[in-house]
Amino acid sequence: QVQLVESGGGLVQAGGSLRLSCAASGRTSSGYAMGWFRQAPGKEREFVASITWTGTSTQYGDSMQGRFTIARNYTSNTISLQMNSLKVEDTAIYYCAARMGSRWYSSRDRDYDTWGQGTQVTVSP
Repeated sequence: QVQLVESGGGLVQAGGSLRLSCAASGRTSSGYAMGWFRQAPGKEREFVASITWTGTSTQYGDSMQGRFTIARNYTSNTISLQMNSLKVEDTAIYYCAARMGSRWYSSRDRDYDTWGQGTQVTVSP
């Protein structure tokens, strides 16, 4: 079992930056892919980014490409999401997720079996 805890959310003006972190604890020696998803009020959960177990391959949602960067740190068992050029429409709760059954990334939330509690990101005009 792996437990995930997100941090780094907050309020930022449009055009600004935020960096989210997700700390994994528990059976972190198992190889697993990880990802970020988000959910805005009244909307379905949306894929943000994902990264393989090795960290050599990443995948991004269309509207995040070029603005967001996902990375993982094996020393601290964390993944991060650097978000630049934030827009009002990026406002959402951001969730970290682990895909315990695979080392390969996925953009489908149903492929992930472990989730964090979420962190709020609010982008003001």
